[in-house]
Amino acid sequence: MAVSTTDNRGTAVPTTAVPTTPLNQRHHTDIASQLLAVMTSLPAGHPSRARVRDQVIEAWLPLANHLANRFAGRGEPIDDLAQTATVGLIKAIDKFDSERGVEFAAYAIPTIIGEIKRHFRDRTWDIRVPRRLQELRLSISEATSTLLQSLGRSPTVADLAGHLGISEEAVLEGLEGARAYNAVSLSTPTSDGDRATELGDLLGSEDAEFELAELRVALGPALATLDKREQRILTLRFYGNMTQSQIAEQIGVSQMHVSRLLARALVKLRGQLGEDAA
Repeated sequence: MAVSTTDNRGTAVPTTAVPTTPLNQRHHTDIASQLLAVMTSLPAGHPSRARVRDQVIEAWLPLANHLANRFAGRGEPIDDLAQTATVGLIKAIDKFDSERGVEFAAYAIPTIIGEIKRHFRDRTWDIRVPRRLQELRLSISEATSTLLQSLGRSPTVADLAGHLGISEEAVLEGLEGARAYNAVSLSTPTSDGDRATELGDLLGSEDAEFELAELRVALGPALATLDKREQRILTLRFYGNMTQSQIAEQIGVSQMHVSRLLARALVKLRGQLGEDAA
């Protein structure tokens, strides 16, 4: 099968793409390698380089798809993994330097796998956490599997810290961050006796009455610090809903005096309640 020909500049360029019919794997790899060699021999501005590059990508796609399939069944659609692997393949093709004497497959495989792992690290967390915690979670997961086999039991935080060479606080931080990997919807059905309820219905919410109850508890001792007349004025004003004029008539003082006594009593109460809150 002809892989390349010579253009008017004397440069070898492919004339046909790699056939899509099944081929022996070694033969297919040889053809893909020849295409890659042709592409790397073309200058960066050569008019045929883009077309050859497309053929090289197509020729090496089976490698990318094979590596993507290795990560199947981990919660990500295989189509997404294949696209991610293809991105890694393209990066490997564009950065490959044949003069280093390294086979392309040996260079491309870690590049593609690294791209797939980045996909899992950056795209599959339900809640975004720092990359440091994402990587720490992976280390803790691998250490847990290793220690489970060597110890014959689930490793403790101290076991994990010793194995990884980090502090126990760092292990706890990584375990806490791992909870962000998967989130549960508040609409998730739960079993609540004979009723069909959702998880969100079982969660508590802030109750403003608690703050009011605390204020009422603290108000009693604060009122006790006032004299009898101040207590009476406050009671008539806020519990009896009387106006200052009505209060003045009842206790036998002027409305202006009632206003001053009321203001002074409220200042005292605020001071007492502020000290109790502090």
